Amino acid sequence: MEKPTLKEFVKTNNSVLGEQFAQIIVALQSTAVIVNSKLARNGLIAEQGSSGDKNVYGEDVQKLDEYANELFTQAFLSCNCVYSVGSEELAQPKLSGHDGIYSITHDPLDGSSNIDTNLPIGTIFAVYPKSETLLQKGSTITASGYVLYGPSLMLIYATKGSVNGFTYDPKFGDFILSHPNIAIGSKKIYSINEGYWELFHENDQNYLSSIKKEGSYSLRYVGSMVGDVHRTLLKGGIFLYPSDKKHPEGKLRLLYEAAPLGFLIIQSGGSAISNGTNPLDIIPAKHDQRVPIILGSKDEVEKYLGFFKPQ
Repeated sequence: MEKPTLKEFVKTNNSVLGEQFAQIIVALQSTAVIVNSKLARNGLIAEQGSSGDKNVYGEDVQKLDEYANELFTQAFLSCNCVYSVGSEELAQPKLSGHDGIYSITHDPLDGSSNIDTNLPIGTIFAVYPKSETLLQKGSTITASGYVLYGPSLMLIYATKGSVNGFTYDPKFGDFILSHPNIAIGSKKIYSINEGYWELFHENDQNYLSSIKKEGSYSLRYVGSMVGDVHRTLLKGGIFLYPSDKKHPEGKLRLLYEAAPLGFLIIQSGGSAISNGTNPLDIIPAKHDQRVPIILGSKDEVEKYLGFFKPQ
């Protein structure tokens, strides 16, 4: 049996979500191919390096950040089924002008600090039911996932109870199902920026010291959440970006990173936690709300939580 394309898979397996959802996936995959073609020529193009501007959060903006944000935002806004679009690069969501049934959030180029070193980066997205505000709990997510720009171009997305991965085949010009029914792996891998060690809270330091003493864990850290979560999904283990003395509220954004990828990991059979709470139960107070996030295999997250329970 031939492996289905992404469009065929959505039509067969997500029919309950209707043609409107399929429209979003088409916009997502076609835009991802355009962005990937630009990234494949990084070092040879005008859209590289810093733009010299700061985004709405005071961070340096890469030219490719702006490029990807414009492409994905406009692609989603052009869908009749989309009511509004929020992006990590926008101060406020944009309305499409359509009476759509979905709202979209996206981080157009996650890990953009890796661009000039040719390391994996990605796009994170989430599809929510239409609402007058994007400040919705992650538990309302209809679908979420990411695009991984790496040695191969991949698109992984989750709906309730299901995670599937697709790889772009340039021979056919389409995404083909390559990773059906993904269940999170069980390897002992931890992923964290240990350069922040002196900033970590004592419980986090105790946890890390404990798993190192076991002698059975490997440390892997790319510095792109998409890249690190992709490995965690396929191989197993735990990804950690806790709060610390410099970032007491955490650093990753709830709407654009923590909730979408937390939803995906949970659908794969894993767990996600933020300040002792399921991140999908947190109602965002603002569009750029930051939270600590720990996600991965259930056993690994439970082990981490053990260092925060009364002894």
